[in-house]
Amino acid sequence: MSATNAIQSSNDFVIKFANVNGSGSASANELFARAIMRMGVPVAPRNIFPSNIQGMPTWYEMRVSAEGWLGRRGGCDLMVAMNPQTWDRDIAEIEPGGYLVYDSTKSLPRSRFREDITVLGIPLTEICNREYTDARQRQLFKNIMYVGALTALLDMDFASVEKLIADQYRGKDKLIGANVNALKLGYDHAKANLSCPIGLRVERANGVGDKIFVNGNDACGLGAVYGGATVAAWYPITPSTSVIEAFSSYCRKFRTDPDNGMARYAVVQAEDELASIGMVIGASWNGARAFTATSGPGISLMQEFFGLAYFAEVPAVIFDVQRGGPSTGMPTRTQQSDLISCAYASHGDTKHVLLFPEDPYECFTLGAQAFDLADRLQTPVFVLLDLDIGMNDRLCQPFDWDDQRRYDRGKVMSADELEAGKNFGRYLDVDGDGIPWRTIPGTHPTKGAFFSRGTTRNAYAKYSEAGTDYVYNMERLRRKFETAKKLVPAPVLSRASQPTRFGAIYYGSTSAAMAEASVLLEAQGIHVDTLRVRGFPFADEIIDFINEHDHVFVVEQNESGQLRMLLMTEGEVDPKRLIRVLHYDGTPITARFISGRIANALSEHKVTPIRKQVAS
Repeated sequence: MSATNAIQSSNDFVIKFANVNGSGSASANELFARAIMRMGVPVAPRNIFPSNIQGMPTWYEMRVSAEGWLGRRGGCDLMVAMNPQTWDRDIAEIEPGGYLVYDSTKSLPRSRFREDITVLGIPLTEICNREYTDARQRQLFKNIMYVGALTALLDMDFASVEKLIADQYRGKDKLIGANVNALKLGYDHAKANLSCPIGLRVERANGVGDKIFVNGNDACGLGAVYGGATVAAWYPITPSTSVIEAFSSYCRKFRTDPDNGMARYAVVQAEDELASIGMVIGASWNGARAFTATSGPGISLMQEFFGLAYFAEVPAVIFDVQRGGPSTGMPTRTQQSDLISCAYASHGDTKHVLLFPEDPYECFTLGAQAFDLADRLQTPVFVLLDLDIGMNDRLCQPFDWDDQRRYDRGKVMSADELEAGKNFGRYLDVDGDGIPWRTIPGTHPTKGAFFSRGTTRNAYAKYSEAGTDYVYNMERLRRKFETAKKLVPAPVLSRASQPTRFGAIYYGSTSAAMAEASVLLEAQGIHVDTLRVRGFPFADEIIDFINEHDHVFVVEQNESGQLRMLLMTEGEVDPKRLIRVLHYDGTPITARFISGRIANALSEHKVTPIRKQVAS
């Protein structure tokens, strides 16, 4: 069955695989994504998986874009439907004129299909049952077989895919031969029985260049190593676990003594999240650079220790890979839902430093920078990524590092300075920036700080419940937060092609979709200045940006508009000027969603798009 107006597109389409979790499809789907990249065409894959071990629906969505768009577009041009449970919803998602590839071993009535799509049936189960006797082999090679069929349908270079399999299983010749055979079975069947190629094609290009393909969690783990971390304490929680796994792997490579094989690092799996942050604070107090990685539920459990680190002024770094909430919520879905809980973590008047990386490159750079900021400010620093960045491989620029860079340990007093009688008050503000001097315990045999407390004290760390001492400390902490404004990464401004009264503010993983949404809006004659926030406390430029526009759209992936709340509270911004653009179904936000919401909102405000005049 063929659609009359089938989609015709080269290097610009969305393909989606609908599978069953635990069927071994993930490796085959990733193999297919890497094969397209080998042909020089940028891809942006996303794995949408359930929180159980196996048996439930899972999807692998892949954006193929010669333009290099890495955000979700929305919709699907080619669906590989391998899960009967989700058949109807998968078919409904295909764009008019799109394509459906399915296992046609069991015939289906015409009513199960759509008239406006091209249907491509391949008897995968029948072929597997004929070729293989082992049940597990039948399942695994069925996945490789549909990769082979897609290679033919999209007019891809078979030799390139074959070589990729050889590279992946180098040293395991039996696996290479078996997988190549399955690949060829699918390829040959498609060539012999289907019209190849279809309207969607992959043509060789040079759009990948020197970009690397990596996920944010691995980048955070490497960033922690380069940032000088030697201690990690954690409790496993989706989707942050692989941050610690990556850190451990890189430490084995870079922090193992080459002479005696001894580890120069410590990774401790604690009994729970509360214990893990306690270990981090203890290690940091003693001079190590230490961190933990967690998600929303872990943030909830760590609250009291966050308050201790804030008030005792102990450095710590927390990688929060956000997921859906509240409670257990959607543990394998993405959201930006922890801003408020992290910004004001703990009870009382606490405010924490937050960093918002947009991709794996910034997970590495901001992840490393977080340790300098924590030491400089003597406070916890939260790096807020999310599942979309953390667990999905993404193309990004290669990581770079200045070998001349030196760690910023902040105001740490030496033994010589203490011995010389330099005035040391652990909580004394001598520079006017709110940051006191500290010592590492044991720096001097008798002088400096050896203990800390979470209760009120005076500037010399002596116990005090005097209101004046408490007020002094709170005002000094407020000054320190003002100092942090100048130290967190600056926002990134992008001006529209024409002057406009409208702006948009966004952050984190929303960045990729927002970049494309701006182009879609410009095509409609809608001009919007954009500003990407990279840190909290908010730099003055962020409030200035809001004040220079009549209305500002705040684009984020949570239900309550948490960035908007922070802007209203911290920037004292009129709520009427900030228009919510909220996406929170657990899937990554799309360019179509952002542009559609902004266009609709401007229509309600009766703003007429500016159309460019074309000479007749």
